[in-house]
Amino acid sequence: MANIHDIAKLAGVSVTTVSRVLNNHKYVSDDKRTKVLKIINELNYAPNQSAIDLTRGETRMIGLIIPYNNNACFDQLLNGVLNKAAEKDYTVIVLPTQYNKAKELEYLAKLKNKQIDGIILTSRANDWEAIIPFSDYGSIVSYDFTPHPTIGCSYIDRYTSYVEAFQLLKDKGHVHVAFTTARETESMSTKHLIAAYKKVFGTFQADYYITGCNCLDDGYIAAQKLLHLPNRPSAIFANGDEVAGGIQLYAKSINLEIPTDLAIIGQENQPIGIGLGITTVDHQLTKVGEQACELIINKSNQKVLIPYQIIQRTSV
Repeated sequence: MANIHDIAKLAGVSVTTVSRVLNNHKYVSDDKRTKVLKIINELNYAPNQSAIDLTRGETRMIGLIIPYNNNACFDQLLNGVLNKAAEKDYTVIVLPTQYNKAKELEYLAKLKNKQIDGIILTSRANDWEAIIPFSDYGSIVSYDFTPHPTIGCSYIDRYTSYVEAFQLLKDKGHVHVAFTTARETESMSTKHLIAAYKKVFGTFQADYYITGCNCLDDGYIAAQKLLHLPNRPSAIFANGDEVAGGIQLYAKSINLEIPTDLAIIGQENQPIGIGLGITTVDHQLTKVGEQACELIINKSNQKVLIPYQIIQRTSV
C-alpha cells in the first residue's frame, strides 16, 4: 500500500509538499498540487484522516452532550447546532447520557484524547467542579449560564421568562396556578421555575406541581391528576408545548373550555402549540444551538444571552 513518501518520490516533491496538498494548504504551487493529486489518483491513495487531523491540530468535530433524544426542546437545540455546523463544514457527534454521570465524564474525556475539538452541554449530570478541568483540553460551551471564565455560554434567562409568564396569568386573574417540569429540583430550570412561582404567587400547593413531563402523553396524564383536585387549578404552565397540548386535549375531553375554565401556557413555540393556539414562552432554542456551535468553532468563552419572547394565543 502506497504511503506519503511514495507519493513524494513519484511526484518529485518533498513529503512536506504532499502533506500540504492533503491538508489543502494554500502555500503550494498549482503545478506541484496538480502533480501530487495525479499520483494520488493513480495510486488510489486514501489518507489516514486521524493523521491529517493531528497535523492540523483539529478534528473539525463537535460533541453534543444531550440527556436523551425524542424530546422537542432538545431537537430544537440540535437543529440549531447542525445548521451552523453544516454552514461551517463541521461534523457533529450526538452523545446521549440519560443523565448518567460516568457516561458524561467519558464523553468529556474525548476532549483530552483529541477525538473532538469541543463539547456543547445541553443539560448536565455532573457538578461544574467535575466538568471544568476538561476545558484545559478543548472548548466547552453550556446552555446554562456559568461565571467560570473558561466555559462559554449560549444561554437564556429562564427565571425572568418564568416570572413574566406567571405574571401574565396573575394579571388575567388566576391565583390557583399549577405547573409541570421534566426533572425535579436537581435541574437548574426547575429551580428557576419554582423561584419564579414563589416571587409571583408566594407558596404553592405540593399537588400543583407535576414532574417527569416530557411529551404529549405526559401532559395528558398530568392533566388527569391536576384537573380532578378538590381545589382545581384555573391555569397550568407546562414545560413544553407538547406537554401543554396533552393538557389541553384532556381538558377538552372532560368538557372544560379553554381559556374560560382553564388557561394554559406552554414553552418553545412548537408546531403542536401553534396548531392548538397555545400561548407559549419561546426561548428561541434553535438560535441558542446556532450560537453555541459558533462559540465552539471560534474557541470562544463568551457569555451570549439569547432573548426570549412570549407569544400570546387563545389558550390564555
